[in-house]
Amino acid sequence: MTSSNIAGSGHGDNDHNDHPGTAHDEELGYYALRARAMEALLLEKGVCSPSEIQDMVDRVEARSPADGARVVAHAWADPEYKALLLSDPEAALAQLGYSLPETTPKLDVVENTESVHNLVVCTLCSCYPRALLGRPPDWYKSLSYRSRAVIDPRGVMREFGLDVPADVEVRVLDSTADLRYLVLPRRPEGTEGMSEEQLAELVTRDSMIGVTEARAPETARAG
Repeated sequence: MTSSNIAGSGHGDNDHNDHPGTAHDEELGYYALRARAMEALLLEKGVCSPSEIQDMVDRVEARSPADGARVVAHAWADPEYKALLLSDPEAALAQLGYSLPETTPKLDVVENTESVHNLVVCTLCSCYPRALLGRPPDWYKSLSYRSRAVIDPRGVMREFGLDVPADVEVRVLDSTADLRYLVLPRRPEGTEGMSEEQLAELVTRDSMIGVTEARAPETARAG
C-alpha cells in the first residue's frame, strides 16, 4: 500500500463500516467477515441470542464522534472540567452523562499543546475509544496506517493536511486492549465567545485521533 492510500481511503467524518448482515458476504471486507464469523459462533454456542447481539449493535451505532466532540468542547470552555478530564477521565465523563462499559479498558485523555502533538494508533489491530467516537474508520485499521504512523508520523499527518512544525514534539501513542487514548485537540484561535455547541462543531473525529487539528471557525462556517 503506498503512502497516498492512507489519506485517500476516506478519512472524513462520514466514514462508516458495514456491519455483518447489512451486505452480502462477497461485499464485506476482512473485518466485517471476521465479525460475522464470530457472531455465528456465539449464536451456535448459545452464548447470546440474536436479540442481544442486535441490542449491542444498536448501542454501538448510537455512539459517534459527536459524543467525543461534546466532551472536548466542554473541556475547552471549562478549565476545571478540563483538568478533571485529563486526571480522571471516567469521573469527567460521568459528569456529562457518559459511562464507560465495564468491559471497556482504561481511557487516557492526552492534550495537544503548542509544544507537543499526540497521534494515536493501534499497531496490532484497531483498539479505539468506541464509547466516545463510535466505530473506527477503515484507514485507522489499515496496515499502512498502523505501520507508518510509528515510522513516519509527520508524513502520515501531512497526508491528512496537517504539517506539524519541526519544533513541536510528536508523540505516537499505541492503543492497546488495556488502554485506549482520546486526544484533546488544541482550541482554535478566534473562538472566544462561542457556545459549547458551536465549539463542538469544530471538533472532528480525526482531531481526536490526532491526524488533524480541530477545524478553524471560518472553515466550519463555510462548511
